[in-house]
Amino acid sequence: MKQVLVLHYSQSGQLTEIVNNIVTDFKNDDAVELHYHNIELEQNFPFPWTKKDFFGVFPDTFLQHAKAVKPIPEAILNNTYDLIIFGYQVWYLTPSLPISSFLQSESAKTLFSGSKVVTVSGTRNMWIMAHEKVKKHLKSLNASLVGNIALVDRHINHISVITIVRWMFSGKKKKYLGLFPKPGVSQRDIDNAVKFGPVIKQHLFQNSFNDLQENLLKNDAVKIKPFLITVDRKANVIFTKWANFIHKSSEPNTKKRETLLKFFNVYLFIAIWVVSPIVFILFLLTYVFNIPKIKKQKEYYTSVELLENTK
Repeated sequence: MKQVLVLHYSQSGQLTEIVNNIVTDFKNDDAVELHYHNIELEQNFPFPWTKKDFFGVFPDTFLQHAKAVKPIPEAILNNTYDLIIFGYQVWYLTPSLPISSFLQSESAKTLFSGSKVVTVSGTRNMWIMAHEKVKKHLKSLNASLVGNIALVDRHINHISVITIVRWMFSGKKKKYLGLFPKPGVSQRDIDNAVKFGPVIKQHLFQNSFNDLQENLLKNDAVKIKPFLITVDRKANVIFTKWANFIHKSSEPNTKKRETLLKFFNVYLFIAIWVVSPIVFILFLLTYVFNIPKIKKQKEYYTSVELLENTK
């Protein structure tokens, strides 16, 4: 019997629905035994967010400062898995703080060492550099990344900003003002995630994952927007400076930290609503000259490879 662990963290419940749909075909097979574990911190984060909590978590999240994770049950830790399906959220272009904390824990060393892993994310739109960070963690844990599924909000950037912010701070996944689309990954894409299960299961029973990602891509597991690669990479450089400055210049829960985070909030507003459109226009103007580079980037970021330096 094949042993499969579904391991994830979901704050809103969206990712829980996605990973559960992916393993629907597994549930109906007596030759597969499914195990589940939801990752939690000792001090978890609320949903919906308050603005103070949302911005307050930025430095630790981006710098991946590990927090205490609730213990994993011994029954989960002591088992050996043929496959781990690992679902994670993205916060601030980085795996969420509960996920990055878990990936730095002793439990992660136990579970992931020598394991085959399929990663699953459900995000607004920018997940690429966060996934690179997950790749690096998995490599350090001696795990083999064999597949990746990245579901995103398909609406244009600024529409998705408005809807996701409303969802984060209200906790209600519904049409804002009755005019905007529902936030997050569309229900259609969430429901259709069941199509990935048979693909993964076929490779599981063949005891070969060599072509799994290629077959997942044939089922639209990953869609890359070249412009977002550029934004994600450049934003990571800027976020590194902001996070280090805020972390080194202030202590958590102090007036100075609160003030610096307000400045960061202003920067985000300007970056999204002013800088991003300008960068997009420049991207379009230079697109034809960068086609070979863009093709190379798309091939890499849709794969499960890990290159330390990718231009």
